[in-house]
Amino acid sequence: MANIVKRGDSWRLTVTSGKDSSGKYIRHTKTVKCRTKREAESEYAKFKTEIEAGQYIKPQKMTFLEFVKIWRDKYAIEQLEERTMYTYESNLKLRILPTFGHLQLEDIKPMHIVSYLKALGEDGGREDGKEGGLASGTIQYNHRILKNIFSRAVEWEVIKRNPAAGVQKPKVSYKDVLPYDENEVQTLMQALEKEPFHWRVMIKLAIHTGLRRGELLALEWKHVDWEKGLLNVLQSVSTTTAGVARVKEPKTRKSRRKVGLSEPMLELLRDYQVQQGRERDKLGDSWEGGEHLFIFAHPDGKAFHHERPYLWFRGFLKKNKLRYIRFHDLRHTAATLLINKGVHAKVISERLGHGNITTTMNIYGHALLEADKDAANKVSDVLFLPSTRKTKA
Repeated sequence: MANIVKRGDSWRLTVTSGKDSSGKYIRHTKTVKCRTKREAESEYAKFKTEIEAGQYIKPQKMTFLEFVKIWRDKYAIEQLEERTMYTYESNLKLRILPTFGHLQLEDIKPMHIVSYLKALGEDGGREDGKEGGLASGTIQYNHRILKNIFSRAVEWEVIKRNPAAGVQKPKVSYKDVLPYDENEVQTLMQALEKEPFHWRVMIKLAIHTGLRRGELLALEWKHVDWEKGLLNVLQSVSTTTAGVARVKEPKTRKSRRKVGLSEPMLELLRDYQVQQGRERDKLGDSWEGGEHLFIFAHPDGKAFHHERPYLWFRGFLKKNKLRYIRFHDLRHTAATLLINKGVHAKVISERLGHGNITTTMNIYGHALLEADKDAANKVSDVLFLPSTRKTKA
């Protein structure tokens, strides 16, 4: 039997790999489109190498579940970040695999995916039994996962088309953010005075700078420019486990930035640095911070778990009977305070590390509109003096 056979505008490749238990030759076949025999011979050489290395993925009769196992081993574990991988696995286990796992990969069509995504947003789409469907962001994430998996299937020539590619990405509807106003921030500051020093500093710095949680946890003392009064945001923390931080580049290019600090904030940081240094000196050889001298860490220098600030903050608000907001909403609080103080949207955008000012406008459009109305009233007070206004006869 010939190993390379031309069939119309395609070539049929055949590779033999030993014999089965009954003594028959085990043959693997693959059809490829090539313009010349030389191209077909090149494809045959690659095909043979895959077979001999045990890396060939046979496309026929493969279920979605079977392919996900291959996708996980050959792609996801190496290419996806730890937190992303966790989210992928969670959605696969809870929703995607129960729906698609038993289906043949090549039998899954765009309409199946459209119906699946629609069902997630309807009553019964949640696993916790609560009414209503899943959040729009979660639905969009499911679309992203499916598209990623099917993209690898096309890339590896297991299927010809990606059924998720033609499905419109679900829109994300953002909930209105209701951060703390100035009075609530003052109440928060009063309650903070009874808390450990490092939490007082973290919450104040979060509102003062608008940094993301991962950026706060990745701050090291070397990032504070004491002379210029600046905080250099150069890295972020994606995950921390067993006291070891996974430090990475910031979210976007614009996330690498310099954030100005007020003199009172610098003074607070100096006091905190002194206290942290004393604790470190007491520990001596027991200090385990390693190569990083994080501003916010356990007394022994080990990194905080990335969920620790959120969990502490939630308990703190409950204990003090303060209105619940997420830890991330401290960032939104920072932005709205700046807006209300008349700071330009462009300055706020750069301070927050947004990719562009459009992001700032989309998130804080309502607050900016209110500030604009207030500005209009202030100008009006100058233009329309009481003596020039019409009075009733």
